[in-house]
Amino acid sequence: MAQSAPYKICFVPKSREEEEEDSKIYKRYREIIAKLPTTEGWSGTLYQYQGFWYDSELTSGGPLAVQDHFKPKPSDILIASTPKCGSTWLRSLAFAVMNRESHPPSDQQHPLLLFNSHHLVPVIEASLYNDYVNDNRIPNLDILPSPTLFSTHMPYTSLPQSVTHSETTRIVYICRNTKDTLVSWWHFANKFRLNISLEPLQLEDAFEMFCKGMLSCCPFWDHVLGYWKESLARPQNVLFLKYEEMVAEPALHLKSLAEFMGYPFSSMEEREGVIDQIIKLCSFQNLSNLPVNKTGTSYPGVSNSFFFGRGKVGDSANFLTPEMIEQLDHITEQKLHGSGLTL
Repeated sequence: MAQSAPYKICFVPKSREEEEEDSKIYKRYREIIAKLPTTEGWSGTLYQYQGFWYDSELTSGGPLAVQDHFKPKPSDILIASTPKCGSTWLRSLAFAVMNRESHPPSDQQHPLLLFNSHHLVPVIEASLYNDYVNDNRIPNLDILPSPTLFSTHMPYTSLPQSVTHSETTRIVYICRNTKDTLVSWWHFANKFRLNISLEPLQLEDAFEMFCKGMLSCCPFWDHVLGYWKESLARPQNVLFLKYEEMVAEPALHLKSLAEFMGYPFSSMEEREGVIDQIIKLCSFQNLSNLPVNKTGTSYPGVSNSFFFGRGKVGDSANFLTPEMIEQLDHITEQKLHGSGLTL
């Protein structure tokens, strides 16, 4: 029998008056959403909100509710990214780092062996403030242990002031090579479409959507630049990571991640191989073969297995045409020009 996600404890019983108030809040959000610009997306209608496109997270009120109600505690940490940039891996690494005292990476009952990282590090707009998933209920985050790890795909410019104006809340952002992000997203989209009996999405169509920025939480380049610029302005609050660099030198970047989070590895832990144990625990080979990630689900209609793609750096070269590669490289160079960021 599947275990309930640990974060679900924040949905405590409410009085009838409180439930009615929550329902009114989401009704107001749906009225706002109904007036937003729309376009056809890869699995239905996309809605444009504050310069970015959203699908089901927005239609379920998630981002709007986050902006109004999400108030992290000072010690909480937020994992951010666009979809398909390695966030499942990063969430797992961050959870293992933060909880290694109570759950050593060698623990045979480690939470990461029993739960998908979406259940351990909830996506705030999709898991916590999503009225479709949680029946019009606003969560009580005070019940969650402190500190808590959260995650998001929302752009920096749409995060609530409780995060962007905080001097203590830390954000870890991960980005990925533009071409690999597109191909990973395309694979994910077709797994989902197959699951709901839709025809596969042609790569040419996915490419056009991506270039036009008409995917959930996109335009991609605007999303990345928002967090990049903030990491330069507030390096003590925003850590900017690149997926390719983490794959190349996981131990080096895991140490940097732990230090930024406030959980540095001791010299004894390094000698005892704790860093390597966490890397092994959170590896694609290990997590993708767990029963919970082969057959379990984190969202309605989305198997946990969908979150484990090939994950190979440069794999896009096996799918994109030379013309596609050239066009994406040109767009990326134009969008990032003068920022100091290269992808």
